[in-house]
Amino acid sequence: MTDVWILGGTGRSGRAIAAELRRRSIEPVLVGRDAGRLKAAADGLPTIVAASVRETAAAIRRERPAVVINTVGPFIETALPLLDACLPAGHYLDLANDLASLTAILGRHGELTAAGCTAVTGAGFGVTATESVVVKLCEGRPTPRRVRVDMVPSLAAEDGVVGDALAATIVEGIPGVEGGGRFQGRRYRDGRLTPASLAGDPMKLVLPDGSTVTTASMPLGELVAAQRASGAADVLAASSEAPSSPVVRAVLPVATALLAIGPVRALLRRRLAAVPTRARPKPREHSWGHAVVQWPDGSIREGWLRVGEAQSWTATVPAELVRRLLAGQGKPGAYTPAALFGSTLAEACGGVYQVAVHR
Repeated sequence: MTDVWILGGTGRSGRAIAAELRRRSIEPVLVGRDAGRLKAAADGLPTIVAASVRETAAAIRRERPAVVINTVGPFIETALPLLDACLPAGHYLDLANDLASLTAILGRHGELTAAGCTAVTGAGFGVTATESVVVKLCEGRPTPRRVRVDMVPSLAAEDGVVGDALAATIVEGIPGVEGGGRFQGRRYRDGRLTPASLAGDPMKLVLPDGSTVTTASMPLGELVAAQRASGAADVLAASSEAPSSPVVRAVLPVATALLAIGPVRALLRRRLAAVPTRARPKPREHSWGHAVVQWPDGSIREGWLRVGEAQSWTATVPAELVRRLLAGQGKPGAYTPAALFGSTLAEACGGVYQVAVHR
């Protein structure tokens, strides 16, 4: 049996990761709920049919793969049960980008260290790209006072529907952590998570290629990754995918308040899952991770990480992480990608840094 399992192997992310692993001469096992779709996606790879998270966890405990890659959202529901199944012998990584899942996985650091296993959470574009810039900017420097990170993905879309996994991640995963209301935004102030406006703090960014985008705050995994990477007391995470229209931002507090009503949340999840998506090319040549870091002495550094299409990079990063874990280059505990392997991980995955120093 192959050492690496991809959970959600029939999805776009799972298929792309499998292709990247094969380029590294690693033949993974694809795990999914539908035998027909698995057969169509496998292209000669071994497959395992598991109809639920429980069945998947049981298969992991029975077969003991060396590394499990979890691409199955909502991660707030799947991450911990599947991590538990990997213990005490296997490594775990996922593509989570919600605060609750990242916080839960990182909170298992002591247990994983004792077991000699490695968990890497947030191994997709948003967390990895922005965290890597922060690590790069902070190398050899004292603890900064303030950090802002912005993720600017360039994504190509496929025909299909949003699907329950993504719909549940959007509806259930904001933000699910302490520091404010259940469906409020978050930021760090004085080293603590505090309430913040969803889609607040809009900023117009001029990208290094000369194009412009507007980003606004979102309580996503980049927030906790940037704070841990920098140690800064004041941290804000923003995204170009956040709604930046003043009208939308004005109605967000009312809309998110309705999410506290269980039946409304369940209805929205079903409706959102059925929303069709249409194929479209990526909107720009590159995706960007961005950070601005300010120190107590007033010095400021700004940095960018340039990568390709965001979904493709979200396959390259896990494949490179798996290669390193199988080679024994990891260390026991729970980490985000750049926290484990430093700023050079992004470069090994094709990323290019641009750093400017301001005063």
